[in-house]
Amino acid sequence: MADRNDKTGFSSRKNQNGQPEFIEKLINLNRVAKVQKGGRRFAFSALVVVGDGAGKIGFEICKALDVSEAIRKAMQKAKRNLVNVELNKNTIPHPISGVFKCTKVRLLPAAPGTGVIAGGAVRAVMEAAGIQDILAKTYGSRNDSTVIQAVINGLQNLWSPRKIARDRKISLPELWG
Repeated sequence: MADRNDKTGFSSRKNQNGQPEFIEKLINLNRVAKVQKGGRRFAFSALVVVGDGAGKIGFEICKALDVSEAIRKAMQKAKRNLVNVELNKNTIPHPISGVFKCTKVRLLPAAPGTGVIAGGAVRAVMEAAGIQDILAKTYGSRNDSTVIQAVINGLQNLWSPRKIARDRKISLPELWG
């Protein structure tokens, strides 16, 4: 296993097999029931977030008859559905809002050393993505699934100065004026 490179224990190094090392967080685990002719059939639903600590993040919800199987399936699917996030050192480049259904999440960049000022599911997403300084506020539904999807929607809509300059076909010094 690779060495951990900071006090939080997160790393984006590769393990002994050459595979990227991921930060895996279990957000929610539910027992769900399906009513059939013979009675109730119980299963488990797992909501997980996976990230590499360097700007890649994914999440998934999966069901299975066993807890460990539900978590394993969710982790595996989340690793297949990673998205890139624009980072500016340890924070995001600009304020942004993410929306999913009736949930709105406001994300604000913070000064170095501020930490992650966010609760629950938002904190887990930020830690998995490698964002260390951010302020976040959730409006509307506090359902973990919708909050995570709103956060990822906001993170996907971030723009970096390099991307803006490239799209406008100008250099970075020209962009800053």
